[in-house]
Amino acid sequence: MRLLFKAFCVAALAVAIQPASAADVEAGETKFKQLCATCHGDDGRGDGPAARALRPAPRDMSDAEWQEEVTDDHIRLVTEKGGPAAGLAPTMTAFGHALDEDDLDNVVAYIRSLAD
Repeated sequence: MRLLFKAFCVAALAVAIQPASAADVEAGETKFKQLCATCHGDDGRGDGPAARALRPAPRDMSDAEWQEEVTDDHIRLVTEKGGPAAGLAPTMTAFGHALDEDDLDNVVAYIRSLAD
């Protein structure tokens, strides 16, 4: 009986420490394609229809080396507050006005999925 109680407690604790909701890559993809694909392209390669006119060119977010170097917090900052907030190009628009907390998490998750 004591073993069963311990197992129950461990299971309850595991559930309790899980995040309230995991990021949704599909929802992130939808937002990314609505807001980011014009410059970054649908697959985040920096080849969207507006990319040719931008200097510097939009980041290729599918690049594995970049993915290893950058943190989720950095991606979130640039997405939410724009390039200048992270010392990047002023042409990188801030989207915090259009994305809530869950949206930001989802977009970060989608960007992370681009290197798969």
